[in-house]
Amino acid sequence: MARNMLLLTKEIEKKLPALYSTEGIPTKDKMVIVKFFNPYVSPRWRWLAVEYDPVDRVFFGYTEGYEQEWDYFSLDEFENTMVMRGLRTVERDMYFTPKKFSECVDSEGHIR
Repeated sequence: MARNMLLLTKEIEKKLPALYSTEGIPTKDKMVIVKFFNPYVSPRWRWLAVEYDPVDRVFFGYTEGYEQEWDYFSLDEFENTMVMRGLRTVERDMYFTPKKFSECVDSEGHIR
């Protein structure tokens, strides 16, 4: 895992729709632009971002941890939460490519 990897690059930020702009799109068809995960806890926490507000630095998307739900999550919290030796508790999946929400979860709603 890259120690100083940017969680949100300018390129990814440009691809993220504004908050509330995908409300009319069926859930299964919403485009997930970026995936985050926490490799240090169990159950594994994961976040799929579909919208973003660059002023407040807040995402809207799907979260899987103790439960699975659509919610808001903060880039500032991701960036400022650390564990030992300066490693972030949240990382960006560098190999994730944007795809429909239905392609990101299994039939029970667990993130793949």
